[in-house]
Amino acid sequence: MLNRIFLILVVIPVAIVLIALAVANRAPAAFTVDPFNPGNPALTLQLPLFVMLFLALAAGLLLGSFATWLNQGRYRREARAKSKEVHALIQEISQRKATPPPAASPAPSPQASGSALSVPRP
Repeated sequence: MLNRIFLILVVIPVAIVLIALAVANRAPAAFTVDPFNPGNPALTLQLPLFVMLFLALAAGLLLGSFATWLNQGRYRREARAKSKEVHALIQEISQRKATPPPAASPAPSPQASGSALSVPRP
């Protein structure tokens, strides 16, 4: 249900705007890499303007995603360390369950030990 609402409220209007942008900007535009000689045909690319806009949008999305991925590296590193710690603790718990506890010697009763704190019974 939420996906349908997202589709209707966001995706369809964005698609309509992008289609209108593409139809309005069909004329070829020159993109040159050489700023000192803009007429150089070897370094000039003729594409429709909407293609250049979409390529710029895609490049921005990729660069932004990469920057975010790099920025979140410390959180991924911390998550890996915590995961290793959890696995080590789970193995330690399973090893402790597998080995029986050492047999403890029975504690002597207070009456048999003859301690000074025991009170004689009448």
